[in-house]
Amino acid sequence: MATNGIKGLDVSGKVAVVVGGTSGIGQALALGLAEAGADVVATSRRAEQVNETAAQIESLGRRSLAVTSDVGDRGSLEQVLEKTISKFGGVDILLNCAGITKRTPTLDMEEALWQNILDTNLTGTLRSCQVFGRHMIARGHGRIINIASLTSFVAFYEVAAYAASKAGVASLTKSLAIEWARHGVCVNAIAPGVFRTALNTELLDSSGRGKELLLRTPMGRFGKVEELVGAAIYLASDAASFVTGEVLVVDGGFLASAVNQ
Repeated sequence: MATNGIKGLDVSGKVAVVVGGTSGIGQALALGLAEAGADVVATSRRAEQVNETAAQIESLGRRSLAVTSDVGDRGSLEQVLEKTISKFGGVDILLNCAGITKRTPTLDMEEALWQNILDTNLTGTLRSCQVFGRHMIARGHGRIINIASLTSFVAFYEVAAYAASKAGVASLTKSLAIEWARHGVCVNAIAPGVFRTALNTELLDSSGRGKELLLRTPMGRFGKVEELVGAAIYLASDAASFVTGEVLVVDGGFLASAVNQ
């Protein structure tokens, strides 16, 4: 029986759009896809970061495009799609990495904050999936990768809005997967464990929360954002052509953990 095998684990010549792709996990995935041979459009709200990331992608020998977007603005996402089609002919891969969080006691959380987090993390993911998914369905092929979270599965203290949004992302991923499978579009998610980024270094290194997160991770360390790239390449490639509706956890054993000592 013929198989895709190792040959299928390849994104060379593919065109990827990474929404929220100019910092943290999103930027690592954008650069990782470029290193693996894809042309990558990394987009976010900040023009300076968009320009810098586009230059980094081009320095890897791949093509890119500097265009800003805001997941709260459907028109801006449509503009990214239009400009990418104009330059590259189409979009094969979409990664949705834009997200925000804020720690606050749920009892005191203002509805405006709750709505903002859900609108960015969950509804923003939906907007992006709708805009790029329609294009992929028309082409009969596509790979969409959303970013879920450990909080899609378990609760973290005082981040209820974030957790609800990420549980929603996991559920949305499965719903879109079964709706769009017949059109050749695979929809999956990656759920990162605890990864060190510029935004969370102080929390991880200097707080009780950081110590608890480390204790709960059997590998005894936090992840490096580059360690998410392999999962993204796999889900974006033809090697995963029969994989859809999955939430791939990359967490150093966190969710498997109960007692570690």
